[in-house]
Amino acid sequence: MSDSSDPKLLSNSRRDFLKTTGAVTAGLVAQSLVPAQAGALPALPSNPLTADAMPTRNLGKTGYRVGIFSLGGQASVEKPNNDDVAVPIVERALDLGINYIDTAAQYGGTERWSQRYIGQVMKRRRSEAYLASKTHDRTRDGSLKLLEESLKLLNTDHLDAWQLHHVTTMDDVERIFAKGGAIEAMHEAREQKMVRFLGVTGHTDPEVLMECLRRSPFDQILMAVNAADPHHLSFQEKLLPMALEKQMGIIGMKIPARGRILSTWTPPPDAHGGWEGSAKGPGTLVMKEAMYYVLSLPVSTVIIGCDTIAQLEENVKLAREFTPLSGEQLAALAAKTQPVAQQALFFRRWS
Repeated sequence: MSDSSDPKLLSNSRRDFLKTTGAVTAGLVAQSLVPAQAGALPALPSNPLTADAMPTRNLGKTGYRVGIFSLGGQASVEKPNNDDVAVPIVERALDLGINYIDTAAQYGGTERWSQRYIGQVMKRRRSEAYLASKTHDRTRDGSLKLLEESLKLLNTDHLDAWQLHHVTTMDDVERIFAKGGAIEAMHEAREQKMVRFLGVTGHTDPEVLMECLRRSPFDQILMAVNAADPHHLSFQEKLLPMALEKQMGIIGMKIPARGRILSTWTPPPDAHGGWEGSAKGPGTLVMKEAMYYVLSLPVSTVIIGCDTIAQLEENVKLAREFTPLSGEQLAALAAKTQPVAQQALFFRRWS
């Protein structure tokens, strides 16, 4: 067996590659991207509890069967100094059969709390979860630096998916795909077997994400879509069919709109506009309606951040009991959200 298959040498090779990004030219780095240095990735993760816990679907053409409910890395899993709450949520998610966990370099601020908490669990249970993270940097070098830090915090030598985070404007797209842009980092990291699949994420404008899909053959897309979607800059109208045609894994997010689409929502006294999104009052749906609306679309899974283990358990129960809604039921739920569409779609471009 050649030395190139030694796991320690492979790990060192990947670390060395990342460390060179700020010190050598792109040409020299390209010379290091030879197949002999990149060993085979381990088999796709497998949580033995998933099949009995909830329905599963294909994650596009990745070859992975994902549970229809997945854990998002926000809510309690990104709050500072919250180990006693966040780590048990991640542990319990795997115990309940969840087999996809989403996080990002930007979750939890500069301390990267989300990745720290998830990493504590991944150190022991990495093989049970498809692990997805993101880069919010638009440059090659900046993205590779974020990847190096993410792998360290997550206690792994590879991600199952690495995604462009929150692509919002056409200017973002131009920067990402320019010479020295983040797309170069993604392709190089995949060649080095530091990431398995590539993806793109966004909340704001379907045309922006569609342009990304035209420019690169991404494996998956994480899109903000909920029952209010038809009322403004709909992602269902053109973006979702485009992703389906490309056989991508499709992950839905912002299902309850951080609570703002739910009838139980109580606006905090310091509510304000902008990304956090103000809400004049409660929403109009219950969680079951919000989740079943999106799961009745041709998505692979939905990710939702949880504040408590009880909330996590309730979401898994809803996933286990899911039955698809009819077209008439979907239309009725969308109509029900019309009065609260702006607060339910606070993440969209409104001007």
